[in-house]
Amino acid sequence: MNIVFSTSGDSLDAPLDARFGRAPKFLLYDLEAGLARLIDNKEGRAASQGAGIQAAESVARAGAGAVVTGHCGPKAFAVLRTAGIKVYSCRAATVGEALAQYRSGALVEQTEADVAGHHA
Repeated sequence: MNIVFSTSGDSLDAPLDARFGRAPKFLLYDLEAGLARLIDNKEGRAASQGAGIQAAESVARAGAGAVVTGHCGPKAFAVLRTAGIKVYSCRAATVGEALAQYRSGALVEQTEADVAGHHA
C-alpha cells in the first residue's frame, strides 16, 4: 500500500506539514517496497480556492491508500473518502516519525475533517 505524508521536504527526515491542501509536497511511501517518491503540490499551493480538493485529487491519482497529515479540511476529506483513501491526523515532527507511528498502529483513522477549511 502507498501512504502519503504532507511535507515541505524531500525525505523521511523532513518535517511533517500540518496543512494538507497547501503543503508544498507530498512524500508517497510504498510500505511493501520501502521506496519513497515526491509529489509536488504546486497546483494546490497556487490555487486561490479549492487547494484541498486539488491536493486530494493529486494523491488519489498517485495511488495513495492513506494520507497522514496535520489537518484535513472538509472538501479534501470528502474527496479522499470518496476515493477510498483513509486519513490520519498526526502531530509528529518528521515524516519518519509519522511513518513509525502509522506502522505501530498509534494513529487513529479520522471519521471527519478536523478543521473547517482554509487552515493556515
